Amino acid sequence: MGTNPGVDLSVEFCGVKFKNPFILASAPPTTTGGMIVRAFKAGWAGAVTKTLVEDASSIINVTPRLASLGFRDPEKRLKKNYALENIELVTDRELTIWLKEIEELRKKYPDHVVIASIMDDASKPEGWQSMAKKCEDAGANLIELNLSCPHGMPERGMGSAIGQDVELSKRVTSWVAEAVNIPVIAKMTPNVTDIAVVAKACMNAGAKGISAINTVAAIIGVDLETLVPMPNVSGYSAHGGLSGPAVKPIALKAVACVAKETGAPVSGIGGISTWKDAAEFILLGASTVQLCTAVMFYGYSIIDELTSGLATYMEKKGFHRISDMVGASLDKLVSFGELDNKTKRKASIDNSLCIQCDACFVSCRDAGYQAITRGSDKIYKVTEKLCTGCSLCCQVCPVEGCITLKP
Repeated sequence: MGTNPGVDLSVEFCGVKFKNPFILASAPPTTTGGMIVRAFKAGWAGAVTKTLVEDASSIINVTPRLASLGFRDPEKRLKKNYALENIELVTDRELTIWLKEIEELRKKYPDHVVIASIMDDASKPEGWQSMAKKCEDAGANLIELNLSCPHGMPERGMGSAIGQDVELSKRVTSWVAEAVNIPVIAKMTPNVTDIAVVAKACMNAGAKGISAINTVAAIIGVDLETLVPMPNVSGYSAHGGLSGPAVKPIALKAVACVAKETGAPVSGIGGISTWKDAAEFILLGASTVQLCTAVMFYGYSIIDELTSGLATYMEKKGFHRISDMVGASLDKLVSFGELDNKTKRKASIDNSLCIQCDACFVSCRDAGYQAITRGSDKIYKVTEKLCTGCSLCCQVCPVEGCITLKP
């Protein structure tokens, strides 16, 4: 579990120490305190509670409330999901129950971090402040403001209805920051034009850090037999929040923007399934990372591979602490106009590795520059004067190292 000599996985985020950077996001894996207990026992450093509200009796979920995109392994007959849409609401458990569970978690697991996620609408300072104070009194280490849920709650003036408005985000953040002595972090929605603008407003209003991102507003598909969008709730549906590997590129860009443009401590969220994903988020500015969908698919036990894999990578690259890694790739992220447009590379095909699938030939022919020719012996050649080095052939080739770009 990440015990490589010379590597320290502990990290400080908003003044709070985590034994490793891996946190459960506010989602189904943190539905109850009992579930969080099992996660802590498995090795997770922290957990964000499912979002708390003052009146849980108003929260009524529909069934079903999930739909996924994926492909099936023809041999193992297993489905590999790469995207999950949910229309699940915040917690339907009473605040008093949660407060008791937060208190118990902090007593039993003093070395683990409990983050209380809270939500209300932007017209109720007393609601935000009351919940935050109660969570602080119960022992929560941090408060996360859910300003970003894209479905169900915005209709009530909550979630992304606040996070998509800079002034409302600033107002709510200031209310809570003034009410408690523990750090407040604001959770961003990706469904905005410029996430850094909202993040900066929240930081100026008293937030100590930023969580990015919440789910991406989406409709995952339509059942072509029933003509009903998914998930089908008694013949109807609604747009939901998309998560899983498919949203990782969106999340990476958001984290990098927030880190680079605001300098705020960031907890990265969105499509993280492996230690490699986590490393990418950290290199682009995240101090901690939060996972949800991967745990929904594979369970709490993935923490072992996450910690051991990250520790091994750090040792290999000479990073002794997480803080050494945070933002290490940001200086390599520049504007398009600053990129090198003078060095030209051409595709090179290693026919000894080629499986003759035709993928490169077809893609270059129909969406590239017709630079790849196919001989009668199925030997593929690149006409260098036609190749512009776009790399489409590299992207579609199923064999690692078969096609490379060379000067």
